[in-house]
Amino acid sequence: MTGPSNPIENPTPHPALKPPSKPRGLTRDQMAWRVAKDIPGGSYVNLGIGMPELVALHLPQGKEGDNRQIVFHSENGILGMGPPPPQGEEDFDLISAGKKPATVIPGSAFFDSADSFAMIRGGHIDITVLGAFQVSESGDLANWTTGGVPAVGGAMDLAQGARQVFVITNHTTK
Repeated sequence: MTGPSNPIENPTPHPALKPPSKPRGLTRDQMAWRVAKDIPGGSYVNLGIGMPELVALHLPQGKEGDNRQIVFHSENGILGMGPPPPQGEEDFDLISAGKKPATVIPGSAFFDSADSFAMIRGGHIDITVLGAFQVSESGDLANWTTGGVPAVGGAMDLAQGARQVFVITNHTTK
């Protein structure tokens, strides 16, 4: 059976990633692959900004040997977001919540922010993958800062409204 390679056994980082100077534990790419393995077919998934966006690189989107159907939601009003466009083919009128060029799959839908957050708050997003600055031993999540950004954004709505929350972050000691 052919399918996505296992980056934990074959650690070849995605070209967009810059490896840390002293890798410890799993790489960002390996963590993203591991999260992607746990997302079941038929899920409506919202990926946070930053490292969570790497999870999409390890999900089916037509990869041979993986027939899971996963639909991506973006809180700026897209249901059915596709993979990043090839360099040089970007449409800067079509962007993700992370302000990066995006594509859409056939059958996707566009809607306003109020409807997007109604989906989130109404429990219609199966899984969200969020980045974090800190996670306590009891699972409390700290994933935003006020440095130049006036508000939390959608992360707290996603943490509360999604049926399942994955947190992907580097582990460091104090």
